[in-house]
Amino acid sequence: MNIVVGVTGGIAAYKTVHLVRLLTKAGHDIAVVPTEDALRFVGLPTWEAISRHPVTTSVHDDVARVRHVALGQNADLVVVAPATANSIAKITAGIADDLLGTTLLATEAPVLLAPAMHTEMWRNAATQANIATLVSRGVHLIGPAEGELAGGDSGPGRMAEPEQILAATLELLAPRDLEGLRVVVSAGGTREPIDPVRFLGNRSSGRQGVALAAEAAARGAAVTLVAANVSRDVLGEARHPSIRVVPVGTAAELAAAMKHASTEADVVVMAAAVADYRPASVSDQKVTKELGGLSSIELVETEDVVAALSAARGVGRAPAGQTIVAFAAETSESADERLDRARRKRERKGVELLAVNLANAGHGFEVGHNAVEIVGDGGTVVASADGTKRQVAQAILDAVVAVR
Repeated sequence: MNIVVGVTGGIAAYKTVHLVRLLTKAGHDIAVVPTEDALRFVGLPTWEAISRHPVTTSVHDDVARVRHVALGQNADLVVVAPATANSIAKITAGIADDLLGTTLLATEAPVLLAPAMHTEMWRNAATQANIATLVSRGVHLIGPAEGELAGGDSGPGRMAEPEQILAATLELLAPRDLEGLRVVVSAGGTREPIDPVRFLGNRSSGRQGVALAAEAAARGAAVTLVAANVSRDVLGEARHPSIRVVPVGTAAELAAAMKHASTEADVVVMAAAVADYRPASVSDQKVTKELGGLSSIELVETEDVVAALSAARGVGRAPAGQTIVAFAAETSESADERLDRARRKRERKGVELLAVNLANAGHGFEVGHNAVEIVGDGGTVVASADGTKRQVAQAILDAVVAVR
């Protein structure tokens, strides 16, 4: 997507550098349009380096392309962060005395403002009237937050964090093709206890499942996220009013939570890495060398959660037309072998779609990117994606929409 990021003259501009980086990493094409005052806080070389594009404040540059109009015409979204009290007043009045002003007047794309100013300026009747006018015109707002401000002051007026602005941006860009649907997503990795301090686990961070939940919510779904040992930092992306998080620990707990949530779900996505085995017995005290140690562990199979969810549809314990997506993390370097295994697994599990990916050092687990091939009816590869986990989530949900 083509996103214009307008930057106005506030100290919070330093946070916008991180926002541009996040948007670029998410695969979007970013045009930064700072005001002259904004360049007093963050210089031109920084914006060009982080956006990977030339940056200017002037309407007189690149005149042949009519850049002061083309930026707005070509934008899928315009974000202004920080949006100062002065810039909000100018936007409200339709003043176009610089490149950002002309871009905003020339665009028909959604506009998202992230206000940042001192509390008294935010509360001022003029600012509040301007905000009300802009909202009535369909402009979107995120923040301001309450917290520490420049000069040691504190109160409402702090710019929203870059991650929050990113989430709002992705939501505005997302299609609303899951509106009214109930989606259940599992994420993370289960842990099977050996004793009170040890467990059998895996390397799944939960990022892919969380990205799927966030994308589904952005596309209009009511989402239940069953999170197995997912850290608070990773779960931050799932902060959304349409996402309910259910924390679980073991494979048995995940199975119970998924069965309960799936009884009313239209779409089920099993992205969690679920243990295939658990210890046959769990010590209620820490096993120590002094007490004889632990030379071996007897294992028993855990329940096949995906197969159980698929079977539930055949006995009326799930809505008609429920779509199930499974994952297969494979370690084979051979793409053909991975696909063969994925096709067999899809048939065995009885699911509509199966996303297969390479999972080894540097791939799949504990990294910010992923690459999947999505196997559908008849073993056909219906889609593939290679990028951030949010981009992979978009591809998977596109495939879900196509199947439904």
